[in-house]
Amino acid sequence: MALSYKARKRWSLVILLVGLPLYIMAAVTLVSLIERPTILVELLIYVGLGFVWIMPFKFVFRGIGQADPDAPQDDGQPRD
Repeated sequence: MALSYKARKRWSLVILLVGLPLYIMAAVTLVSLIERPTILVELLIYVGLGFVWIMPFKFVFRGIGQADPDAPQDDGQPRD
């Protein structure tokens, strides 16, 4: 079942405003459980966790920055 443009836009906001902070807290907690690695290794861990976070939601964010494809098209003619 495909989501409409409006539904994808709403879900993307929920994911970014609620899910992302929760995921950041979980990632920081996960990294703090292991002994402090070097800064480069820690950066690679966070970058890897960032990719892991976004992959399941890729379909939700695809095309959100574009114009609504379901909106009626304006033909450019002046209206009376």
